[in-house]
Amino acid sequence: MQQYVRAKLHGIRVTGADLNYHGSITIDAELCREAGLEPLEFVEIWNKMSGARISTYVLYGVPGSRCCILNGAAARTCQVGDEVIIASSEWGSAADVIARRPKVLTFKPGNQIDERIVYRVFRNAAGELDMAIETDAGAPLDVRDLVG
Repeated sequence: MQQYVRAKLHGIRVTGADLNYHGSITIDAELCREAGLEPLEFVEIWNKMSGARISTYVLYGVPGSRCCILNGAAARTCQVGDEVIIASSEWGSAADVIARRPKVLTFKPGNQIDERIVYRVFRNAAGELDMAIETDAGAPLDVRDLVG
């Protein structure tokens, strides 16, 4: 068993930080559902601006609000406007990750979805694991476009 990416929000902007809330990250429920993030699911959060890396759990926010609010101790790791990457993972075999096809959403300012991406893992002609990154239109992307 290995740990694999299950869903990811890449470049979503922090809209709030509430130190006095009891903990977690509150994310627009619409965005969570589209990416496949579930309520109370543990996620890793990587702040692109400061390099801070934390782990917490997801609370669904108001659908359509485009919110991304770090709560409790997590609020100390960011500033409103910071871009963060939020990723969930799961344990499984190569067959599981081949079947999963993790979804990635990238964002424009205002937390509007920019791109919908799928990570597709497969076995190539030699039987080795390989992967492709596809947009919602099915167009392949160069992996280097997503580094960061």
